[in-house]
Amino acid sequence: MCRHPEVKWAERVDKVFITILLPDAKAVKIHLEPEGALIFSANAGAENHLYELKLDLHDKVNVEESKINIGVRNIFCVVEKVEKTWWSKLLRGDAKPPHYIKVDWDKWVDEDEDAGDLDFGGMDFSKFGDMGGAGEGHDHGLDHSHALDDDDLEDSDEDDHEAEKIEPAGEKSGEEASKA
Repeated sequence: MCRHPEVKWAERVDKVFITILLPDAKAVKIHLEPEGALIFSANAGAENHLYELKLDLHDKVNVEESKINIGVRNIFCVVEKVEKTWWSKLLRGDAKPPHYIKVDWDKWVDEDEDAGDLDFGGMDFSKFGDMGGAGEGHDHGLDHSHALDDDDLEDSDEDDHEAEKIEPAGEKSGEEASKA
C-alpha cells in the first residue's frame, strides 16, 4: 500500500507553487503533463515506504517553463500556468480536496495583493523537462541577507499601552459577567 505525502500550495496569476513535504526522499520521480497532471513517487522513512501522488491540476500548465527543486526536507515545484488567470482551486472537479493537500499560507497572496515574485533564498531549480542530475550539487543553504537585526526587533512599551482594552467604570467584561 502506498502513502500520500503532505502537499502545500499557493498561487500567483501566472504560476502555482507546490511543496511536497517528504524528508529524506529517495528515488524521486516527478512528471508534469501539459494537461495539468502532476505525478510523483518516492521512497522515504526508516522502512523505505513508497509515497505516491497524482494531482489533476485545475488547468493546463507550461511544462518547459516549470521548475523543480529536490531538497532534503521537501520537493518544491514552480508550475507555470498556460493561461495567466487566477484559479478558483488547485484541483479539477467538484470533489473536496484530499486531507493531505493544504494551503501554504507562508506563500499565499490574495489576487489584489499580487505584487511580484517570492524570494526563494538561492534555491537551485532544474526544469521538469531536464531532470538529469537533479539530485547532484544542490546548495541547500538559505540567504540570510534579508534577516532582521536586533535593532529591528526593539520592543516598545508605548505600543503595548495603546492596544490594551479599557472598559468603562462599573461595567464587567464578558468573562467577569459570566462568573457573576
